[in-house]
Amino acid sequence: MLVLTRKAGERVLIGDDIVVTILDARGDGVRIGIDAPRGIRIQRDEVVKAVTEANQEATQSAAGTDDAEALIKKSLGL
Repeated sequence: MLVLTRKAGERVLIGDDIVVTILDARGDGVRIGIDAPRGIRIQRDEVVKAVTEANQEATQSAAGTDDAEALIKKSLGL
């Protein structure tokens, strides 16, 4: 891992077409801007982890039911 110290307004270049700009630094938070081509996905780690966990839980609960009709009836209270 590369660790850098930057001030507001300074940039970090990644490859030829990704630019990370430090917008603001206050207390324990830093605001950054990322300029990248449209084809590059930029995700927050905590969001990706939360979605992955939710998908795993949904898969496990769906695997525990015998059929979809029973699951629907159960969710409707029938």
